[in-house]
Amino acid sequence: MILGILISILFGVLAGTFTGLAPGVHINIIGAILISLSATIFSGIEPIYLILFVASMAIAHTFIDFIPSIFLGCPDTETQLSVLPGHELLKEGKGYEAVLLTAYGGLIAVFIFVLIAFPTAFLVSKIYETVHSAMFWILLATSLILIFTEKKKFTAFFVLVISGIFGLCVLNLEIKEPLLPLLTGLFGSSLLVMSIKNKIEIPKQEITKPDCKLFRPILGSLIASPLCGFLPGLGSGQAAVLGNAISKTERKGFLVLVGATNILVMGLSFVSLYAISKTRTGAAATIQEIIGVLSWKILLMILFAVLISGVISFLLAKIIAKFFSQKIGKINYAILSIVTLVFLAVIVLFFSGIIGLLILFASTLVGIYCNSLPVKKTNMMGCLLIPTMIYYFLQIF
Repeated sequence: MILGILISILFGVLAGTFTGLAPGVHINIIGAILISLSATIFSGIEPIYLILFVASMAIAHTFIDFIPSIFLGCPDTETQLSVLPGHELLKEGKGYEAVLLTAYGGLIAVFIFVLIAFPTAFLVSKIYETVHSAMFWILLATSLILIFTEKKKFTAFFVLVISGIFGLCVLNLEIKEPLLPLLTGLFGSSLLVMSIKNKIEIPKQEITKPDCKLFRPILGSLIASPLCGFLPGLGSGQAAVLGNAISKTERKGFLVLVGATNILVMGLSFVSLYAISKTRTGAAATIQEIIGVLSWKILLMILFAVLISGVISFLLAKIIAKFFSQKIGKINYAILSIVTLVFLAVIVLFFSGIIGLLILFASTLVGIYCNSLPVKKTNMMGCLLIPTMIYYFLQIF
């Protein structure tokens, strides 16, 4: 059985590395395929092996996904915030360091998650309803903190509101994967277009160790992630915004915070399935489809898979980021940006259709405009914060 467990984890890491490096190919797609095949081709495989495969794939994807986000400007729904400071460091020749900062955050979060999983499950089962009822006020406070920490408060408010209204409109359209064109345009293609317009050249990349204080970003992630790991409508993007508002940090620290937050939110979604039978990520939903109710023994095995896959994925992230750093300087970045834009458009067209392509175009224009304003780009997370606030507001009133 030990051999089967290790093989499941290894194949999960390989699958997660593939989905992480391929923009637009999400683990949810692999999960859906796995569920459809579990009753036929995979019917003879023990469910626990499939569960460990999914958990390991999710963790590996979360580590590796930052590489195309930072080097190519192709964000996933969990990595959109890393594009901005990561792209800035890339233009300074520190793309490798940017990826490593997210990887260090993720690795620390893996060990923290293993330690807090069961105590958190017990705590959440006791206070879930109380925190759930207060989420509107928590998100409102987070939005106000974002605004009042800016020098240009009205401009920050404007960016938050305009992105929020745009996000609300998009999320109410009946299309598949609405977040794909929305977040790709705001945080990805807008930067690529600006890079082409400004004729940005990527300098030779340095292979240097990260230089950053870790305590504050890890603390912010640890405080915010449980809220977003257990409550509906909240993801790692909102957790990162909330964590940065709680424990203010500079851009390098923010990358650590985003890396740690993504791992904690993913890991805590498994705990959520165990503690309150709620799924908060596609990976957790896939596990629920495979096994139904999660026992403490299965959660313990998932923790083992998270630990092993996290360490392996950290090492893989270092190796792949080094390869990207050595090669990207030899490529015409304008041509690479154009090719990436076309690829993103094709991905959006495939998953979200013609309407998705129109949303991508509109969100790119909104992203370009908001990026030109003298406020932090995290204010564009209003595209998710405001719809989520309205959701909780309607729950209260």
